[in-house]
Amino acid sequence: MSSSIKFEIKAKIKGSLGRAGLLSTSHGIIETPAFVPVATKATLKSMTPEQIVSTGAQVVLANTYHLYLQPGDELIRDAGGLGIFMGWNGPTMTDSGGFQVFSLGAAYGKGISKVTKKGEQEDELLLANKRDRDERPQIATVDPNGVMFRSHLDGSAHYFTPEKSIEIQHNLGADIIFAFDECTSPLESNHYQREALDRTHRWAKRSLDHHQKLNNEKAVVGVGTPTALFGIVQGGRSEILRKESAEAIATMTHMGADGVTVGFDGFGIGGSFDKKDMTSAVKWVNEILPEEKPRHLLGIGEPEDLFSGIENGVDLFDCVAPTRIARNGGLYTVHGKINLTNAKFTRDFSKPDEACGCYTCQNFTRAYVSHLFRADEMLAATLASIHNIYFITGLVAGIRQAIVDGNFAEFKERFFEKYNPV
Repeated sequence: MSSSIKFEIKAKIKGSLGRAGLLSTSHGIIETPAFVPVATKATLKSMTPEQIVSTGAQVVLANTYHLYLQPGDELIRDAGGLGIFMGWNGPTMTDSGGFQVFSLGAAYGKGISKVTKKGEQEDELLLANKRDRDERPQIATVDPNGVMFRSHLDGSAHYFTPEKSIEIQHNLGADIIFAFDECTSPLESNHYQREALDRTHRWAKRSLDHHQKLNNEKAVVGVGTPTALFGIVQGGRSEILRKESAEAIATMTHMGADGVTVGFDGFGIGGSFDKKDMTSAVKWVNEILPEEKPRHLLGIGEPEDLFSGIENGVDLFDCVAPTRIARNGGLYTVHGKINLTNAKFTRDFSKPDEACGCYTCQNFTRAYVSHLFRADEMLAATLASIHNIYFITGLVAGIRQAIVDGNFAEFKERFFEKYNPV
């Protein structure tokens, strides 16, 4: 079955891997590079679909693990699929559930997230990782065939295999889904990174085979539209493993009954990164992955990381950070992050961000939104989230236009003349 997506490169950054393109899906065209807000449980926390549209967001990503547990993927299938269920008319994506292997297993209780920073804590984390491997709670356990995990809702036991993840994602009905993988901590040993990478590649092949089987079954009965599958590149902080993974996933194929060979429709770059090494890891991978297919950097969304990723060939990003920090009073501005719960904003009657055109900044002051947070009003999270998603999607849209106009370097320089990422 032919791919359900089409990707066209429209412009490139001279002297780098960066590009601007158009990604066509069954539910609309995504202008890339693009930021993908995360609607974990079929909702972008505190925002309606209309509010999401108002931020300029083109596509949303939901979480397979969470939707499988609640309300259930079959219920969403019977409701007409993710987009209809949540009232979103644009393109949709779902992750594979692989990151939960990391967050409930290797990262559980360690304070390790998608991006770690080198420094004083690294040696301490390395020691803790070794000491606790056999002692940590068995919330998620990996074996050669899949992952056993316990629900964070009720403690019930569940088992994900590549085939199970693909079936759940097909039930959810997103335009783009991801192969099942194992996300590893950057603090894991080289030996474990190798074991996990080999396992991820075996799971990728099983994901691809089962995905094609389900797409073919859809075609035979004439139900639904074909779904696009992205393979995930892993490999931790190792240049050798990252490049090996890119080669393996880029060349992996499925042989159909009709003799036609198909590969992945696009690629995800996964893993938990060291902040300092992320740019290198992305470049290693994208120098190998086929240029004509889209690339998605999973779980990354800070402004400085967006510039770096785009310059090194990334087309799509998803991240919970904009809404997560918003719910805690954090806002992106042209000068860097601020936190409206700080006392200095109590009587600040200026716009949340002087250069912003979002609904929040056009109608409210820092003092008002600060008041909402102090009063524990639900509207606080909504207004802050609208602003942060607008800021990040607008920034990426601006980068895209700069690529098209041929002035990416100048745009980047102007941005960081003002922006302080600290």
